[in-house]
Amino acid sequence: MKFVSTRGDAPELDFESVVLAGLASDGGLYVPKFIPKFSPEEIASWANLNYQDLAFNIISPFVDGEISDSELKTIINKAYSSFRHDGIAPMVQLGHNEWVLELFQGPTLAFKDFALQFLGHLLDHILTKRNQKVAVLGATSGDTGSAAIEGCRRCENIDIFILHPHNRVSDVQRKQMTTVLSENVFNVALEGNFDDCQNMVKASFRDQSFLPDQRQLVAVNSINWARIMAQIVYYFYAGLALGGPHRKISFSVPTGNFGDIYAGYLAMQMGLPIEQLVIATNQNDILHRCISNNDHSKQPLEQSLAPSMDIMVSSNFERLLFDLYDRDGSQIKRLMSDFEKGAMKLSDSSLEQARKVFSSFRLDDEGLLEVISETYANTGYVLDPHTAIGLAAGRSERKNRNTPMVCLATAHPAKFPDAIKAAGDIDDPKLPNHMRDLFEREERYEVLENDINVIHEYMKKWLS
Repeated sequence: MKFVSTRGDAPELDFESVVLAGLASDGGLYVPKFIPKFSPEEIASWANLNYQDLAFNIISPFVDGEISDSELKTIINKAYSSFRHDGIAPMVQLGHNEWVLELFQGPTLAFKDFALQFLGHLLDHILTKRNQKVAVLGATSGDTGSAAIEGCRRCENIDIFILHPHNRVSDVQRKQMTTVLSENVFNVALEGNFDDCQNMVKASFRDQSFLPDQRQLVAVNSINWARIMAQIVYYFYAGLALGGPHRKISFSVPTGNFGDIYAGYLAMQMGLPIEQLVIATNQNDILHRCISNNDHSKQPLEQSLAPSMDIMVSSNFERLLFDLYDRDGSQIKRLMSDFEKGAMKLSDSSLEQARKVFSSFRLDDEGLLEVISETYANTGYVLDPHTAIGLAAGRSERKNRNTPMVCLATAHPAKFPDAIKAAGDIDDPKLPNHMRDLFEREERYEVLENDINVIHEYMKKWLS
């Protein structure tokens, strides 16, 4: 399996090289040269597989023998051994043909664990084999950071640097990152927003000359193909549990960076019969504006009660655009150049093609609090603010009541106690036992100005 850049000017890479490269040298994102496809009969034969065995079947075509089957199975089994629920991704029914897919059963209570536990063990395997040390650099709007740290903190060949926007993540999210005191873990609170963090990461990947000799950067954000690949699995897992491939399934996905819902799009391309994919956004609604009005323009970023969605530059949308524009890298370069100047417009044919698969929805803080309150009153189930937006989106945009609608629950509600409290008279969701002492743990992080030279000097100090 070879991988190509969405902008067309970077060399093709094999799987292991793509994992280590992250961002392509031309600024684009890597995607497979072709998407593996499974027949309905093959998918049906997986109906009784556990999560780990299903993951092996879906991931192995992308790995294409570069890692042996036994080694890949070991990596997958290690990745999901720390999940609290034996089902890995259990579902809860909230209404007729309405389900919540709980993706917060991992060690850091967020869906990012599915990809980053896998990526951590995958990197450990590749780097040990190559006898290579790297620096991981990532940006987080809240959940990626803790999941990446948890996945990498035991890796002897990795030093990990995570940038989060200062005072723009929840206290639980921050402490999950900053209380990990491993010598190879470095947390930076950047005086800016998530897009500032993400832009700094992308710029650093484009020019790595600040690094000491023999070091390279590795991405843990969803620009890394391995993260997207790992997330495809739970769409198949949910689809099979609800009768696929013999019936269609729809999904509503709270998303900011477009990676999670892009994985659903790939599941559809690979053969899962998905009827509808609903993009659920908060007031930072660039994806909703794009799908509904062809308005993909940068607007001022607002701080919300759903901080993991406080994103205006949805990096993985570029991967979808690559398909919408018939994999023409020159077209993507033009579009992304337009967007860097402030806005881009999709062609009529591309927008029509996107709307055949995706619908979209926007909900602000007031609306998500109402959903949390009403859902608790009607079912006793506590939603985190991101999942509340997803649930509302699925209900609003659902086209067929006979098709199961699955809302992806992206985080445990205990990560957002302020939002739960603001929703009204709801029992305070408790952190799991392994995190009960989180607020008593020592923190360690640096608050640094929004200046790439300052960040690079900080990294050089610890890498030299």
